[in-house]
Amino acid sequence: MTYWLTGTASSSASVGYGQSATWGAAKANSGVPTAALVFAHDVGIRRFAEEENTIVRWVDVDHGGHFAALEEPSLFVADIRDFFRGLR
Repeated sequence: MTYWLTGTASSSASVGYGQSATWGAAKANSGVPTAALVFAHDVGIRRFAEEENTIVRWVDVDHGGHFAALEEPSLFVADIRDFFRGLR
């Protein structure tokens, strides 16, 4: 709504149109270790994530939501610490 009211919808959409040739195209996996913490109200589909990422940690949580750092800060920080601890 903000884009329509301020008249900036076309300029914000042009970014998408400019990149549309690469949308859906497979990207090379960089090999960088990647972790996912998927909260209950978010969508994370591991098989799609693994196509372009080297998933070394995947955690599904049955509570929380999109704003994890605000809703479950201790769980969020603990998972980040566990991920980096496992990279040593």
